Amino acid sequence: MAKKIVLTGDRPTGKLHLGHYVGSLTNRVRLQEETKEYVMIADAQALTDNADNPQKIKQNVLELMLDYLAVGLDPQKTTFLVQSMLPELPELTVYFLNLVTLARLQRNPTVKNEMKQKGYGANVPAGFLTYPVSQAADILGFKADLVPVGEDQLPMIEQTNEIVDVFNRFYGPVFKHAKPLVSAIGRLPGIDGKAKMSKSLGNAIYLSDSEKIIKEQVMKMYTDPGHIHVEDKGKIEGNVVFTYLDAFDPDKTGVEALKKQYKKGGLGDVEIKKRLISVLENLIGPIREKRERLAKDPAAVMAVLERGTKKAREVTKKTLVEARAAMKIDYFS
Repeated sequence: MAKKIVLTGDRPTGKLHLGHYVGSLTNRVRLQEETKEYVMIADAQALTDNADNPQKIKQNVLELMLDYLAVGLDPQKTTFLVQSMLPELPELTVYFLNLVTLARLQRNPTVKNEMKQKGYGANVPAGFLTYPVSQAADILGFKADLVPVGEDQLPMIEQTNEIVDVFNRFYGPVFKHAKPLVSAIGRLPGIDGKAKMSKSLGNAIYLSDSEKIIKEQVMKMYTDPGHIHVEDKGKIEGNVVFTYLDAFDPDKTGVEALKKQYKKGGLGDVEIKKRLISVLENLIGPIREKRERLAKDPAAVMAVLERGTKKAREVTKKTLVEARAAMKIDYFS
């Protein structure tokens, strides 16, 4: 049987952190063993709200590739590509825009929430408003079977499949529905207990962080504000240190014993933080070392991306030929 096609990726707006590791990277490493996996660096999408800072996007393309390779994504098993180097995708986007109404785009919950967060109001860039259509072009350009997403991205897959239905009704059965692949692991909170890690909030631990920075970030972690003295009874719920221990400590029995002791009293925050520092350094240390080795030859890393992009473009070229033929605009083929 042919392997399922998976399309996933990231916007190159910064280095990747532990939230990405839990939410997507470990899943991608697993999927590359059993699927035909494409990992896209979505630089064109990143420009929808960073048009005035293209240098930020450019420099983070390499940073993403370093993170990908350092965590174990293998160019022999996974195809890496950069979105803007596949001109077939924006061409498909133009055709798909005719199949979507403005009202439908404005109702997309993911876009509505992000517009609200960024405070755009009526001044939303057109590219930002229509990026669900661009994302549909990415997915359909590769005819992806599965698209790993978080719960908040499910409306994007729904909109993609609506485009599939309209296109196939107008022009014939060219595309198939994509299925979302939702991670069973919930979102990892920031070290301050906030729902999302972010560079601007300074509440993330990055896969490239030094042992010193890991220690500093863990020591700042939100625990139980009512747990003032070691002998005080402590709360586990909302305690970020225990959330991270649950996510990363391989000794689950030991963590459960710590929880029991913490709730009963007699266990200080410093002690559990020291344990977490050790756990995270054991995880991040080898990733950081491999990343530093790879960073010594950036040309070789970018060559991996270039080869993958060329390979990916053969796929999107074929898809575009099919779409144009179905639309009766293949005049000179």
